[in-house]
Amino acid sequence: MRVQFLLIPAAIIASAPVQAKVYMDVAQAQQLMYPGETFQERFVTLDQSQFNAIIKDSDVNIYNRNVKAWRASNGDWFIIDQVRGKDDWISYAVAITAAGIVKRVEILECLEKYDGITVPDWRAQFHGKKHGARFDDIGMISGSTLSSGQMLSGVKRLLSTHAIVLSDGAG
Repeated sequence: MRVQFLLIPAAIIASAPVQAKVYMDVAQAQQLMYPGETFQERFVTLDQSQFNAIIKDSDVNIYNRNVKAWRASNGDWFIIDQVRGKDDWISYAVAITAAGIVKRVEILECLEKYDGITVPDWRAQFHGKKHGARFDDIGMISGSTLSSGQMLSGVKRLLSTHAIVLSDGAG
């Protein structure tokens, strides 16, 4: 009698389904970034010329033409976005002043193994960045280089989106 073994990689047997961790929802992020402010929804679907201009300006691909932005009552902007991590999407929010300067970056949802990008000191590297700034001083996270690199690209793209589409001088 012949015996056949079914070889199943141990990683498949040992791994449970991976779920993203929700750090906060949109309303919580808005109040954290802009305590006491009210928000007016300013969702935009990028037309072809805006789409091309943002890619050319930021040198970053756009995954979704739908921009989820809110104008805060103080004139600043709150934008949520997603970037591709190694195994899943990362949802994050960026607070951009009316002058186009990053005020704050918060993670809304990501896989726990990307937790390096949730560290406040790492995200603080984006504070003060503005459209056209160099981003080569943002440190990548060992073990999460793809995720941290995608976050860097996403913030850079959102600054271009602000300058080209959302700011008072855009258009």
